[in-house]
Amino acid sequence: MCVFCLIHYRRVFSTVYFFYIHACTYVTSFVITVKAFLRAWDDLCGATGGRPTLVIPHGKEFLLSPLSFKGPCKSKNLWIQLQGTLVAPGSMNAWDDNNKEKWIQFMQVNGLTIYGGGQIDGQGKIWWDYCQEDKSCPRPSVALSFHSCNNLRVSGLQHVNSQKNHISINGCNDVDISHLKITAPEESPNTDGIDISASNHLQIHDSFIGTGDDCVAINGFSSYINISRVLCGPGHGISIGSLGKGGAYETVEEVHVEDCTFKGTMNGARIKTWKGGRGYARKISFERIRMINAGNPIIIDQTYVNRMAAASTDEEYDAWSSSSSGDVEISDVSYKGVIGSSTDARAVYFNCGDGAGCRNIVVEDVEMTSAVAGKQLFAVCNNAHGTSSADRSPRVPCLLP
Repeated sequence: MCVFCLIHYRRVFSTVYFFYIHACTYVTSFVITVKAFLRAWDDLCGATGGRPTLVIPHGKEFLLSPLSFKGPCKSKNLWIQLQGTLVAPGSMNAWDDNNKEKWIQFMQVNGLTIYGGGQIDGQGKIWWDYCQEDKSCPRPSVALSFHSCNNLRVSGLQHVNSQKNHISINGCNDVDISHLKITAPEESPNTDGIDISASNHLQIHDSFIGTGDDCVAINGFSSYINISRVLCGPGHGISIGSLGKGGAYETVEEVHVEDCTFKGTMNGARIKTWKGGRGYARKISFERIRMINAGNPIIIDQTYVNRMAAASTDEEYDAWSSSSSGDVEISDVSYKGVIGSSTDARAVYFNCGDGAGCRNIVVEDVEMTSAVAGKQLFAVCNNAHGTSSADRSPRVPCLLP
């Protein structure tokens, strides 16, 4: 792979500023690459009026070490047209130990649009292989991160092989993500597609996400999230949570998933909260969902635990489990029009805690068949309260009033 140095210049047409990133061969310095990107960013961020646009051209690969694009900027209407390919370092030694958490980060940039059909390649395999042997290894946590970026638009990009999470949305308001293709091998560890935390009013739609973990994960203090026309698989499904780890107080509400397909996923429509957590997950709906050979198609787990995170020995785990009390409250959750096939005979699983349990769970027009010929599907409920009109497979008679 060629490594390119970068230069840029500015063209002005009326009130539109174009900042072009170009390539010249035979240069091998990451420092030159990053400095050139940051010089172009300074010009873009400092532009006023019109529609300042940074263009990364088609047919070129740009090898980047970690960098941050920081605001606030003068304009609230910034555009980045990514047509080429951004590539992460292919050696662990190329990463600075003090700057490993995020690869490409945008901070406090409002009114940003990123589009253009280009690719972001995290070259994650070196990290996946290394971290298979050491679960606590300090690999980069996210390839493309947005922190405190309001009125954000991301569309038309391809993301491949992130070191860990592909896209992170944190502390953002008014976000539209569409027409993305996010891929990593099914066995790649913790390669979530899109992680959302402390963010509000998000739209994710018309995209394909197939990775080694959650296609979309919705974490604490997030609300008004709409996900539609997303094909998910492989991966762990679309998840609310996990919430309440270590007794933390966390909330999620007004999450609506519709017209989505889960193909060959480990889970489907999933809500997971830690035992001993506090807060709530409420006003959540899954409508017109298609399962194609999906595992755990409908699942609420109010006693979720990541064993490795909770304790390192059986004795520590037993002590933690017996001392943890209380639940993140789960209520007002509906599943309507869920069809397709399940690889698990237990197609509906509501595993709620021993306290108040889960309340106002609604199941309507659910019709699935087993991916294994001749097997019957069934539902299991533990302290789950609600109603079911499902009179086809699987019936859900276990909901309590």
